[in-house]
Amino acid sequence: MSDTPLPQPLLEDDELERLDEFLDSERVDPDALDLISAHGFLVALAVAPREIEAAAWVAELFHGEPSFTDDAERSEILGLLEKLRGNAIDTLEQGGLPELPFELTLDGSVPEETPIGDWCAGFMEGVFLDEAAWFEQDEETVATLLLPFMALSGLFDDEPDMADMTADTARLESLAAQLPDLVLDLYLHYRVPPETPKPVPRKKKPAGRGKGKR
Repeated sequence: MSDTPLPQPLLEDDELERLDEFLDSERVDPDALDLISAHGFLVALAVAPREIEAAAWVAELFHGEPSFTDDAERSEILGLLEKLRGNAIDTLEQGGLPELPFELTLDGSVPEETPIGDWCAGFMEGVFLDEAAWFEQDEETVATLLLPFMALSGLFDDEPDMADMTADTARLESLAAQLPDLVLDLYLHYRVPPETPKPVPRKKKPAGRGKGKR
């Protein structure tokens, strides 16, 4: 038997369908995140090294305030978004992997033309929301861990140092398959303190050779 944990769904199918229906409606700004991008965005908020106030991330996700039918709908939709984020935190805290709402394969497609690219773009939007906190400590390690998300998002294709990675379709395919594990790696990076080297035991001095003795 494999010890690899099975990815955990962050919302039930009917809850995802309800969010998809609302985010795709005319009552939401055309520039708002869609379901896949919002999923990535909220998972990034679950990973983030410090808490972001709900008012800030809700405004970013929706690009303003949607036209909710009433307070009940507002509570329902915002509750589902918070539930997704909270379930991601719980899953990662237990060392589990988040289930992503799409197949983890590019099938030869350009990443930004797939749900994988949309999800990674949403994840990076979550990073941009509090970028300083993400890179505050051990910037080099964080940049390395975020590189796969950046490469798959399509947001950085104009960056010269990204060209080799985005041109390597086999590598991108491999990174796409590893996304849940990479999310957990990032989460643990911020919450598991680095191992400190064990102290080297001092050599014992022969009896009678200590200070002040001849």
